[in-house]
Amino acid sequence: MLRKGRLHRDEQFSNALDLGYIELQNWLMNYAERMSRLGTETAFEVLAAAKALEAEGRPIIHLEIGEPDFDTPANIVEAGIRALRDGWHHYTPAVGIKELREVIAEEIFRTRGIEVDPDEVVVTPGAKPIIFFCLQALAGPGDEVVYPNPGFPIYESVISFVGAKPIPIALKEELDFRMDMSDLIGAISDRTRMIILNSPNNPTGSVLTKEDLVLLAGACRDRDLVILSDEVYNRMIYQGEHFSIASFPDMKRKTIILDGFSKTYAMTGWRLGYGVMESSLAEQIGKLMINSNSCTAAFTQIAGIEAIRGDQAESEKMIATFRDRRDRVVELLNRIEKVSCRSPKGAFYVFPNVKELGRPALEIQRALLQEANVALLSGTAFGAYGEGYLRLSYAASLEQLEEGIERIRTVLERTLD
Repeated sequence: MLRKGRLHRDEQFSNALDLGYIELQNWLMNYAERMSRLGTETAFEVLAAAKALEAEGRPIIHLEIGEPDFDTPANIVEAGIRALRDGWHHYTPAVGIKELREVIAEEIFRTRGIEVDPDEVVVTPGAKPIIFFCLQALAGPGDEVVYPNPGFPIYESVISFVGAKPIPIALKEELDFRMDMSDLIGAISDRTRMIILNSPNNPTGSVLTKEDLVLLAGACRDRDLVILSDEVYNRMIYQGEHFSIASFPDMKRKTIILDGFSKTYAMTGWRLGYGVMESSLAEQIGKLMINSNSCTAAFTQIAGIEAIRGDQAESEKMIATFRDRRDRVVELLNRIEKVSCRSPKGAFYVFPNVKELGRPALEIQRALLQEANVALLSGTAFGAYGEGYLRLSYAASLEQLEEGIERIRTVLERTLD
């Protein structure tokens, strides 16, 4: 015989089944309220959907995921294998192996002209933890965080997760998808705790100019705020040069430089990134590392040393290939009726304007996957200001890119008839 309490729960279970799967999940597990504020990265969702279609035999062309289609350079792979053979199997300091932090400090001086102490470097398993940890450490309810939109979706997700208020600044096509500095500076208030910059930018490939950063540095120098400068694509510049706001007078102390190995060295699966910041903040981020990851894998850190100090030829060849692909992709997209595409100055993405098609970008994204077997992303995957645009990654072979864009042209022009 069932006890009364058990019978009552069985009735609740039956009722929950009637409500549907999601309601049943929520009934079985009570989630913390903050989980409702945490977003996701649409690229991985579209990748999963595309892989499912591929498993059914569909010939999918993948232009959705931001991952170099090159192997990690052989010298880096060999350094990782050698590290495993040499016994790098154990815990490391939470903030990273000292030799790697010293090498990163040297690299920051070489590329940004800034003197950095190894104690100002924190090594993490990928670059995303720097975003997550720095917002956890610095922002909370009542604070505002200014960020680019369209932009890397993890910015807005984590800002909301920590309880701060996201303040989006539109990237403007007429400015080659840069932020208008008057808009950005005008959005700064007494509640602004952090400004996030991303140059070169994901998803648009835009690059902030020296003049942009001079204006912003002048507006921020005497304010109580921090700038998180996401410079993950800093080596992937095709026009102009990379400038870090940390290089400007009195700005190093107010800036967190975010960088990593995934893009420049095709090391996405190695999970190796880092942040450069004021030493007292580095201590706090080290605490968050201890409470979450303990440390970054030892052998990947040794491989990271080789990545920076070793032969750069393969990385440079990859970047040159991306430049050639960019030129071809922009040319082909601009041949499609009612589609226009600016030439990005960095990263490996294009952000074509499809507003004249008169359909929501997400609808176009879904149609191209189902009808053209091409996986790409709606601009709205990167924020509301991405409406009217698509993002294509040209981290695919030229043959795949040409075939993919021909499929896109066929489907889009058919819908215009």
